[in-house]
Amino acid sequence: MTKKVAVVTLGCPKNQVDSEVMSGLLAQNHIFIENPEEADVIIVNTCTFIQSAKEESIEAIFEMASLKKTGACQTLIATGCLAQRYGSELMQDIPELDGVLGTGNIDEITKLVQETEKKRTSLIKQGAPDFLHNELMARIRSTPDYLAYVKVAEGCDNYCTYCVIPYVRGHFRSRPQESVIHEVQEMAAQGVKEILIMGQDTTRYGQDLYEELRLPQLIRELARIEGIEWIRLMYCYPERFTDELIETMRQEPKVCKYIDLPLQHADNKILKDMNRRGTIEQAETLIGKLRTAMPDITIRTTMITGFPGETEQEFQSIVDFIQRVQFDRLGVFAYSQEENTPAGQREDQVPPEVREKRRDQIMKIQQDISRQRQQRWVNRVVTVLLEMKLPDGRWMGRTEGDAPEIDGQVYIPDTQISLQEGDLVKVRILEADNYDLMGVVVS
Repeated sequence: MTKKVAVVTLGCPKNQVDSEVMSGLLAQNHIFIENPEEADVIIVNTCTFIQSAKEESIEAIFEMASLKKTGACQTLIATGCLAQRYGSELMQDIPELDGVLGTGNIDEITKLVQETEKKRTSLIKQGAPDFLHNELMARIRSTPDYLAYVKVAEGCDNYCTYCVIPYVRGHFRSRPQESVIHEVQEMAAQGVKEILIMGQDTTRYGQDLYEELRLPQLIRELARIEGIEWIRLMYCYPERFTDELIETMRQEPKVCKYIDLPLQHADNKILKDMNRRGTIEQAETLIGKLRTAMPDITIRTTMITGFPGETEQEFQSIVDFIQRVQFDRLGVFAYSQEENTPAGQREDQVPPEVREKRRDQIMKIQQDISRQRQQRWVNRVVTVLLEMKLPDGRWMGRTEGDAPEIDGQVYIPDTQISLQEGDLVKVRILEADNYDLMGVVVS
């Protein structure tokens, strides 16, 4: 009898792409379903980026393990970053777990499922993971029909002192440009309108394969694909953000005037301790260039509070910086002490309560900044991608300045105009709060 398989995904969109690839591979020999309660085989694709992500992943494994008693589950497998990092420990501590699969073994998921029918099995390559998916691999997208994530590279060579990604994802490696183009062409044929371009270090795309930064050229090629309307850039490190990339974004109407620029701190000493390249002055110059080229650009960043050794003065550097630069979107993480990282082994750890207090302080400041930045859209007409009709009749959608899942929404009252999910419509903005906009469709 053909078994039913469900995949539960945690963590970032890059992990989601891995789940979609595994789902596609499994669907060739199994029946793929969404509800894990009805599945014979459950795959939990885990995250290990920070402590809270690890805890969430472990909780999900235990939750799915309970379905061996209350559901149809016969086989439970953990994949992803937590499995790569702690595979042996997971198998030892969770007897309900039948198998673990490393990030370098994604293409062996069907093999693992078959082997776990006979015995508990681990498939984790020794050394750095080197798997890289291509356009020929089956993939079942879990996103809406109009939206797709496009992972153009895997791994990371930055070795930030607080981060485990290079150890669980391997060295940075770009996909060939032709592979990405063919994949997006297929997506466009399936009705995809918005693609999100990403890697662990997206702006580095192509350097390893072509000995030059190829992201601008890739974007121009993708923009030629009929049916693709929005191209959104995520996870763009500032030190490789070239003038050519800025000019490509400015000239190409399909590229969303939006950038995700993870800076992590605003004090040069802390940035050096983090092993981040470049200075905060260089980052501020880049932001100035982006806003000069594209005055309406939405800029998102992330900050980490309470990095080891962070003084009140160094924390104040973040406060001063965000008040001066005025980001449209900003996320904050309280530093997470990760074992076997250089930062995690330092003795000058900032107490957790101080890390969290500083995080909350930054978020409070940013709320006021976001509210002020949002007001510039009031009385303007913007393009909105419709995502959902709510039970009260209103429509919910996003502007090009809002990435799915992490940014704000646009709410539109019910209208006599015939609309459907995935439509791009013109909306006049009437109100704005800290994160969301409210408006009406205009003809």
